[in-house]
Amino acid sequence: MTDEALRLRRSGIGLEIITLGWNVVGVVLLAMLAYQSSSVALLGFGLDSLIEIGASTVVIWELTDTNELRQQVALRLIGWAFILLAAYLLVQGVVALGLGHHATPRIGGIAWTALTAVVMFALAWGKWVVGKRLNNPVLLTEGRVTLVDGILAASVLLGILLDYTFGWWWADPIAGLVIVFYAVREAIHIFRA
Repeated sequence: MTDEALRLRRSGIGLEIITLGWNVVGVVLLAMLAYQSSSVALLGFGLDSLIEIGASTVVIWELTDTNELRQQVALRLIGWAFILLAAYLLVQGVVALGLGHHATPRIGGIAWTALTAVVMFALAWGKWVVGKRLNNPVLLTEGRVTLVDGILAASVLLGILLDYTFGWWWADPIAGLVIVFYAVREAIHIFRA
């Protein structure tokens, strides 16, 4: 393995460690914020952060000794995590809409999701650059997971802002259902590959 490949692997692991740390903090913070605000979208986003923790751990494992079998196992684990997230959020979102559940949006949820969107978009770009240079499908796939995390943060932010600003209570569970769409899309992409 060349010095350049080793440097790129270390960069990939570094990006995953940053992602992992951010999401560990995010899971704890989102659990508190979801409980305080009774937000389906924040709860779903917290669960997505758990998946991101698992995905980052899998990529770090794969980058430490990459081979085709490890890559296949890593991709399948990430795909199944997305399927579980989609199933849970679909039920949660439909129940919240059916019952007319009203969340109580809070500034903390708005601030965290806005900051998370910016951080995830930056990390996704870094993973794409390193993954392309390494020609590593697992890092590239997990980079798409991070990009989806940024998109989800932006959609959750929009749902919370609409509820906070205009009192559109249904925007919160709809934002949670957006996560279902992206989770299913990513799982299909992973399993087709």
